[in-house]
Amino acid sequence: MATTDTAKAPVMQRSGFERRALAVLMPVGPLTIAALRVVLPYDTTDPSAVVAAKVAEHPTAQLVVLWLSLVATLTLVPGVIAVGMLARSSSRWWGTIGLVVSVAAFMNLFGPGVAGPDAVALGAADIGMSPAITGPLLDGISAIGPVGLGTAIFVFGHIIGVLLLGIALWRGHVVPGWTALLLAISQPLHLVFAVFVPNHPLDGCAWALTAVGFIAAAVALLRDRPTGVHHGG
Repeated sequence: MATTDTAKAPVMQRSGFERRALAVLMPVGPLTIAALRVVLPYDTTDPSAVVAAKVAEHPTAQLVVLWLSLVATLTLVPGVIAVGMLARSSSRWWGTIGLVVSVAAFMNLFGPGVAGPDAVALGAADIGMSPAITGPLLDGISAIGPVGLGTAIFVFGHIIGVLLLGIALWRGHVVPGWTALLLAISQPLHLVFAVFVPNHPLDGCAWALTAVGFIAAAVALLRDRPTGVHHGG
């Protein structure tokens, strides 16, 4: 019986050290991406040749982007798992779907279709390759089937997944409602400021809203608040 009870214990009933470690880790990923989106030397909607030219003009900023991408890759997946398990403990279906979709998305962050072109563009600039040549190379990489699929999983998954996690936290009353709302709208806002109305500072602010939601989840984890009963949807 003791083993069964432990297995069924929600995330917030784990050891104090585990909860503190997870609480510290949870906001690191979105805060790192917030900084990355501000530093990024090009717009998401720029053609590949323009991306290559801007990277060649700002190699230091691009190197910072790559380091931040690595930190985000190492912290986002465990952080989102912690948030997702917290959300799932009180809103099973919304939390589970949000968790699975978000993890699948963020696992592709440092892959060949997301951070990969950033590395290729910087490497090409370092050896003096012309942006007119680097641009088609980047397009060719993105056209490779598995690379394009991984990119699509990241693009759609991180927006939909984080939205669902916000809904799950709100439905389960795990965090204050306004923080769950900020989490839910943060990635749609990121989409707006990354694609439809490119604005790096506002894009960074959108990711900062994701961090606010993760911080609220971390506080709930540390407080060991009861999550209530499971909801079917």
